[in-house]
Amino acid sequence: MNVAAFALLLNFAWEILQAPLFVGMAEMPHAQVTKACLQATVGDAVIMLLAYGVVAVVVRSRSWILASKGWQLSLFVAIGVSITAVIEWLATRGYWMASWNYLPTMPLVPGTDIGLVPLLQWIVLPLLTVWFVRRQLAHCAQAAN
Repeated sequence: MNVAAFALLLNFAWEILQAPLFVGMAEMPHAQVTKACLQATVGDAVIMLLAYGVVAVVVRSRSWILASKGWQLSLFVAIGVSITAVIEWLATRGYWMASWNYLPTMPLVPGTDIGLVPLLQWIVLPLLTVWFVRRQLAHCAQAAN
């Protein structure tokens, strides 16, 4: 639950902040932008939980996040980056459930035409999620003692 909660909070903020880099978002009514960002956030949370679950299966422990090794964090991040790269590639070409385009202000990963900001989201936010979850669970453990 902690992973899901922090994934939702962090990703929603990121989605709102990166919205101006996508075509049409500045012209949309506020409620429509909020709805689009919420939908993306739910998808982000699902990706985060999937990545968390894959690592948990690989290490055979749901509590891997409390004392994760570098390779576990790398796998956690790599899963999110990989899924996002595929979705961004498909969506910007009209092959995804929804499609979108970047404004010229969106930096692109060279040779891919994939937005850098959505990929950075999956480097920064999983690591922040791990930090927040560890902090939250450590605080709960202290309070219980």
